[in-house]
Amino acid sequence: MWQLRGSSNAVSTSNATADPDGDFDGATDDHGAVAAAWVAWRTEVAFAEQFVTEAPDLDIKGDDSWRGTVSLRWVVIHMIEEYARHNGHADLLRERIDGAIGM
Repeated sequence: MWQLRGSSNAVSTSNATADPDGDFDGATDDHGAVAAAWVAWRTEVAFAEQFVTEAPDLDIKGDDSWRGTVSLRWVVIHMIEEYARHNGHADLLRERIDGAIGM
């Protein structure tokens, strides 16, 4: 939950300030980099799951530098939307690779 991470003293794994429009220009098939990315993702998921589990409710607030004050409910809904969007992107890439449509 990037908007609420400030209260956890956690270190961010992304640098959106330095490259806000990052388009994965540095993407690589290096096995070490891929493994590190999976570790970072799993760490973020574990943090989010624990944060949501320990939150008193979904109405707690946090500050986002772009959106101002947001609730945990907003963050969770936004993450569902983001996953849906990116899963769609991945499906389009898969279709280009294997030619199968509508899977």
